[in-house]
Amino acid sequence: MTPPPGWYRDPNAPHLERWWDGTAWTEHRRPPETPAVPPAPPTGTTGGTAGTGRAKAIALTTAGAVLVGAIVTGAVFLRGDDGEPQPRTGPAATASATRLPPPSPSTPEPGTADPDVVEDQLNGITFPLLDGWVRPKHVAQDDVVMTTDGTYDCPGEGSVCRHGLVISRTLTETDQTSPEALAKEDISDAAEEAFGENALGEQPYGGLKSHEVVKSGPVAVAGRAGYFVRWRVTTGEGPGGHVQSTVFPSSVGTESPVVVRYVFDAGQDAPPLSDMDRITKGIRSVTDADSGGGVGSSVGPTH
Repeated sequence: MTPPPGWYRDPNAPHLERWWDGTAWTEHRRPPETPAVPPAPPTGTTGGTAGTGRAKAIALTTAGAVLVGAIVTGAVFLRGDDGEPQPRTGPAATASATRLPPPSPSTPEPGTADPDVVEDQLNGITFPLLDGWVRPKHVAQDDVVMTTDGTYDCPGEGSVCRHGLVISRTLTETDQTSPEALAKEDISDAAEEAFGENALGEQPYGGLKSHEVVKSGPVAVAGRAGYFVRWRVTTGEGPGGHVQSTVFPSSVGTESPVVVRYVFDAGQDAPPLSDMDRITKGIRSVTDADSGGGVGSSVGPTH
């Protein structure tokens, strides 16, 4: 039985409450609210019996809230066969009594994620979430940080396709450090993965037939000197599309090279190619909110 939407004890931080939307946890969190207890009625007035009754009702209500909170906290962990606690994926159904109205989207709570930014914690960067783009949902590909909103029937094999994807990866299996060399090497793999054969052996676009380089050059990303290559690809079925590989050194850890891939189809509802440049220019380091860049910028590496 799936609990209804509401505030429940956060399974990862029991001292906080977290919003359950009915199917999954959201990023909205808050401190638990303490029930307000009104002052006791003055002594020596009429209606003392009624005042005592109200005080008892308040005490029972407070005790009930504490009991429900204890049930929720205790239900977060269940014992497995080996006696170790097993985390639950959602709140206990018995906690539905603590439901409260959801937070207003126009007034996010302090400490919650910026709704207009997507964070790649592994590579220490954030991406601007432009109009028409959403956080990934039900996406089979690895390392996807955002997609265009909605899906459509693939022109070739497969079930559904998306008009645009942005993918962020760390290039670890290479000794190469030159962003230019890495971008020129990655672009062919990016095009094949996007428009060729997928992991299931299907060809959603009828296979990759040809390509041409339409744009390439140095680019500053999150305050780091990088390089990008953009291809226009022709596919066996459908209108084809564009794919871009942008490589730059990470600003965290060992400064391993990061590749951001852009995959746009060329259909009528495809995102504008300018979104590639706008997203690239808006990439920031999580340690430096003022970092940025764009095509043609002369910002070099920072150490």
